[in-house]
Amino acid sequence: MLGGLVTALRTLTALPVPGRDAERFSSSFYWFPAVGLVIGGVVALLARAGMAAGWPELGAVLALLGGVTLTRGLHADGLADLADGFFGGRSREAALRIMKDPNVGSFGSLALVGIMLFKFVCLLELARAGAYGMIAAGVVLSRTAQVLLAARMPYARSEGGTATAFVRDAGWPHLFVASISGIALLFVLLGGQVAPSVILVIGALIALLFVGWLSHRKIGGVTGDVLGACSELVEAAVWLVAALWVKGVFL
Repeated sequence: MLGGLVTALRTLTALPVPGRDAERFSSSFYWFPAVGLVIGGVVALLARAGMAAGWPELGAVLALLGGVTLTRGLHADGLADLADGFFGGRSREAALRIMKDPNVGSFGSLALVGIMLFKFVCLLELARAGAYGMIAAGVVLSRTAQVLLAARMPYARSEGGTATAFVRDAGWPHLFVASISGIALLFVLLGGQVAPSVILVIGALIALLFVGWLSHRKIGGVTGDVLGACSELVEAAVWLVAALWVKGVFL
């Protein structure tokens, strides 16, 4: 069981983790929400550090760069590859070929700049409001969303790929455990408040369903890049909804 935690930490973070990987990489999905809590906690603390210095913009930048650094830019790279492949490839085969190319194209560059600016604006608003639990919640829900997508969609590459070992054996047990633990952590982070928790989950689900629909339409399944892009977009969607909540839009 702890092998799954080791694999989850090694997959989702740049942390040097001792121990053996899980025999089945899919077992790491059980731990994705918990690892999301670790990453989210660091991101939230960095945002709080900026606020403690009386500089909310610095807090937003530190949180943004801290999250990218801690994850080795893995999910941001996935978003860039997805944007290049989905919007630059005219066929399923072309999209998959482009996504495998390590170079970042025009669509990928635009996607990265856009998502970073978007996240900065949301993080700035949340830092100013002292909504650090919501910042961490966005990271938890985004990693939970990866499990849901992997458990319900097939792997898109017939020849296999880097995420094959994760997606191949993913199923309902992983989806159920990750969903329950993700929601439980969300309630803890928000102090048991039901209304904002529901709003954040709805934001996450909208982004998740969009990525799933687009991936099914473009390549008929998921890849590691799709899972990474899902994490980025769900995180951004949750932070947007959270920022709107603290501004009183839903009240």
